[in-house]
Amino acid sequence: MEFDYVIVGGGSAGSTLANRLSADETVTVCLIEAGGGGKDVLIRTPLGVVAMLPGRPKINNWAFETVPQPGLGGRKGFQPRGKALGGSSAINAMLYVRGHPSDYDDWAADGAAGWGWNEVLPFFKMSEGNSRANDPLHGTKGPLQVGEQQTPRPISRAFVDACEETQINRNEDFNGLSQDGAGLYQVTQFWDGPKRGERCSAAAAYLHPVMDRKNLHVITKAHATKIETTARRATGVAYRHDGVIKHVRAKREVLLCGGAFNSPQLLMLSGIGPAANLASHGIEVRHDLPGVGQNLQDHVDFIMLWKSLDTGMLGLTPRGALDILKAVFQWRKDGTGMAATPGAEAGAFLRTRSDLDRPDVQLHFVAGLVDDHTRKIHLGHGYSCHVCVLRPHSRGDVQLHDSDPLSPPRIDPGYFSDPRDMETMLAGTRLTQQILDAPALAKYRHKQLYLTGQENDEQLVSQIRSRADTIYHPVGTCRMGRDEMAVVDPTLRVRGIDGLRVVDASVMPRLIGGNTNAPTIMIAERAAHLIRTMA
Repeated sequence: MEFDYVIVGGGSAGSTLANRLSADETVTVCLIEAGGGGKDVLIRTPLGVVAMLPGRPKINNWAFETVPQPGLGGRKGFQPRGKALGGSSAINAMLYVRGHPSDYDDWAADGAAGWGWNEVLPFFKMSEGNSRANDPLHGTKGPLQVGEQQTPRPISRAFVDACEETQINRNEDFNGLSQDGAGLYQVTQFWDGPKRGERCSAAAAYLHPVMDRKNLHVITKAHATKIETTARRATGVAYRHDGVIKHVRAKREVLLCGGAFNSPQLLMLSGIGPAANLASHGIEVRHDLPGVGQNLQDHVDFIMLWKSLDTGMLGLTPRGALDILKAVFQWRKDGTGMAATPGAEAGAFLRTRSDLDRPDVQLHFVAGLVDDHTRKIHLGHGYSCHVCVLRPHSRGDVQLHDSDPLSPPRIDPGYFSDPRDMETMLAGTRLTQQILDAPALAKYRHKQLYLTGQENDEQLVSQIRSRADTIYHPVGTCRMGRDEMAVVDPTLRVRGIDGLRVVDASVMPRLIGGNTNAPTIMIAERAAHLIRTMA
């Protein structure tokens, strides 16, 4: 088979690229995805994330692990990543957050010319079908439906009230003129039409509606094993499908959209990466590119949990099970109710120091007990609040365990390897404790788990190391820039290999201050524009 463009990975970036490039009827596009079609009921139902996230069993989820983390007391971290058309947008909490505008100006200052805030904003707007009309910062005609939550829990609104009681301003739009403050998140959820209340993954937004295009060929359950190159040019992709190795040729470009873990892994398996590392695994070095797999950044996260006697939130009780059953029927009827919840309904962006120019901590408030990625079960009802370090100084890497394409990547985020991140986490946890102790949440509080609220710094650090982990935002392992450690240039072309680009969160020079799904879709929108205008 031969196509103009071969896209590896049908996640948020890959789905977006497949739509935008195949809109030109004069070109042919092939998309290869290791997972399934991304249309099953667990994906469509927002609350289905509770079943998919733990990776037990692995439902639409790669369910990776990290190497043991000294900063987490020697524990291995868990790294769930979406494995289906839509990628991680098929199993995430659907929160639509762009980050702070200055994050993108930092990218440009770091050597990613053309990626400053004023240059990326049009591509954010291009992607959005936002329910907020007549807003100059939002788009209304894009494929990705973004809107208010269908049925937020009363406790989520009480959390916002509690923030106000601790002198934190209310914010109606975290993607508006200011990011600071507390409020309810907008979500990537169908708010209009027959799919109202369903998850609007990148595949549901961009790919599923155009699958019948004659110039678009989508192959699912196909595991890419190698990018094929000739004389430093990418010529195609080898992939495993139904137990057989097959090949597809790219006349113009191979577009790698595997994400912060799979993209560097496939590059290295293909002989593109740090020469010494590749040689140690017996892989022929096609191009020595030392930055591949380096610069891994992730949002480390600590969860504070309360048990509650209030049954108006998710809970493992006979009443809770009956409520969920009723909620599923309500959701199927009109798209509302508890089954339509993203889980993390409310949140806040906070500054732990007065001298900061932007928030350095993000909170995700969940109307349910979420412990260890929902892998640790607590009977009863309750609520959780995630505390996330927005701009970590710690850096890690992605390497190979071996030369087997079916092996998972070796992931080392290096959590808390820079002590400044623990300082920020401590300050953020102290602020969050004040919020959770505020009067607005008094009627919901019953018993705090793990903590008493009276811990000294040493005790709190010990708790953080014993329970902190990712909140699912790995980036940076194929960083764009102009220096020798950059993997791609500002047009996302792999340095030293023609006909090959990386288009996903791995190209971010720095982790943005917020959730990474919307920025990943923006990157793909801009990449499609670059590809079309440079062709």
